[in-house]
Amino acid sequence: MVDLFGVLAGVLSAFAYLPYIRDTLRGDTRPERASWLIWSLLGSIAFFSQMYEGATHSLWLGGIQVLGTIVVFLLSIKRGMGGFLNKSDQKVLAVACVGLILWYFASTAVYALAIIISINLLGGWVTITKAYRDPQSETLLTWTVSMGASSLGVLAVGDWDWIVLAYPLYLLVLNTAIVSAILLGKAALLPRSATASV
Repeated sequence: MVDLFGVLAGVLSAFAYLPYIRDTLRGDTRPERASWLIWSLLGSIAFFSQMYEGATHSLWLGGIQVLGTIVVFLLSIKRGMGGFLNKSDQKVLAVACVGLILWYFASTAVYALAIIISINLLGGWVTITKAYRDPQSETLLTWTVSMGASSLGVLAVGDWDWIVLAYPLYLLVLNTAIVSAILLGKAALLPRSATASV
């Protein structure tokens, strides 16, 4: 059953990116460049650290996530919004490098994973705030399906190893926060729309 959850998480995650890529190509969705660059780099590190720590079935989710984020980042170069690496983003990546050094010397991915998840949340905050302020610039279907994929990714861990569970659980929290921000942002726009139409 655990391997089925892992495969389903990967399939759902792959499906989630299709509407986002379509909407980005149409110009309806405008990815935040800094977020997608940070997610691409650090997601790759998290994927390999999870593999190092013995993750198996839950790797489907992480692997598809990394491929999807790289594709979206490449599209964001021409069709996204925001900068690439401002001074704050450079500090974020420098801290990630410290995590990798700790990983190398401690021979455990725990330090790297903890730092990467914390930094990823900082990158995610940029998209969360953007999704609230401009909910039309994000594809709700993508984040909702990703939330479902993350839930399956958590179930795919199986034996509740907190180190292996950490990354899928982080993805669940992040996707849920972005879905919530989009919905709250749309709800906040409703009174303005109603006032404008009177």
